[in-house]
Amino acid sequence: MTSASTLTQPALTDESATAEFPFLDHEKVNISTGARSGLTIIVAVHSTTLGPALGGCRVWSYSGWGEALADALRLSRGMTSKNALAGLQLGGGKSVIVLEPGQQLTGELRRNAFLDLGDAVEALGGAYLTAEDVGTTAADMAVVSEVTEHAVGLPADQGGLGDPGAYTARGVYSALRETLRRTHGSTDPKGRKITIVGLGHVGSALAERLAAEGAVLTLSDINEAKRELASGLGADWVAPADAHRVPADVFMPAGVGGMLSPQVIDELEVAAVVGPANNQLAQADGAEQLAARGILYAPDYLVNAGGVLYLGAEDDTIDERIARIDAIGDTLSRVFDEAESRGITTVVAADNLVNELLGR
Repeated sequence: MTSASTLTQPALTDESATAEFPFLDHEKVNISTGARSGLTIIVAVHSTTLGPALGGCRVWSYSGWGEALADALRLSRGMTSKNALAGLQLGGGKSVIVLEPGQQLTGELRRNAFLDLGDAVEALGGAYLTAEDVGTTAADMAVVSEVTEHAVGLPADQGGLGDPGAYTARGVYSALRETLRRTHGSTDPKGRKITIVGLGHVGSALAERLAAEGAVLTLSDINEAKRELASGLGADWVAPADAHRVPADVFMPAGVGGMLSPQVIDELEVAAVVGPANNQLAQADGAEQLAARGILYAPDYLVNAGGVLYLGAEDDTIDERIARIDAIGDTLSRVFDEAESRGITTVVAADNLVNELLGR
């Protein structure tokens, strides 16, 4: 199931893999050492049932290769659900370029790393399409495209569609409006207290739009320089460790995954959680814990599908893609209805819909 080339870490046995990586239900996992960069590169293809697996490349520092592999497995599995719920004829996959803690990917090393990623993608023969994710840009995808044609999201001046972040934010906004309709009876964010944690491209775009529409914002990010954005928008600022304790109508995780730990969920003072971060639930039973507290949860892999809809709906015009992105709230409404009528969590309802779409 796992292939490795020039990798010094010990191989996983079936027994140890199942115990340590409960999401190891993938079609293919390729772990290699980049010939140019020397960095570990992981490509996980979860499913090609609906078509080639689409999912971005994440550049991140991990404490070890096992942690990076677990991240790739979770993210790729989530992409299968995301692409299916988005109505795309695409499967789910993800790639990870593994950095040591504190290591910076700059200069020639960065270029070499993305050339190596291109090699890893090309080796899969079209089963996986890569794109931007955390720590990567359209310019990085242009480097990948020097080695393989299986990369999307290239810069617009090179014939690509560019950074999909604005479209991800647009889809999250659609989901937010539907969530507000369920919790407060109106889709209008004006006057609603909303906390956004993570001010990258998507989180910042959401903050700017919601501030313009009169939402009362509390913003947070590990990068203190983002305080300037908060100040400019008239928003409150809070440290990431304390953001979930701020009483609000909606909590929006917009950074890295695993933010909703059991302790965080227990301390939330909100009516709903809806945000663009992948893998928000730190534990599998997080959805049950949220439901038990009466907090409405919008599944992340449905909410944040705007970017893949923009990049992956190749036969649609831009206007058609935008219409599909704006309809994310409609799909979320179906999930909310199913969860309420059957007395199940929104995650179970969303997963049931994914299984239906995949013919399981």
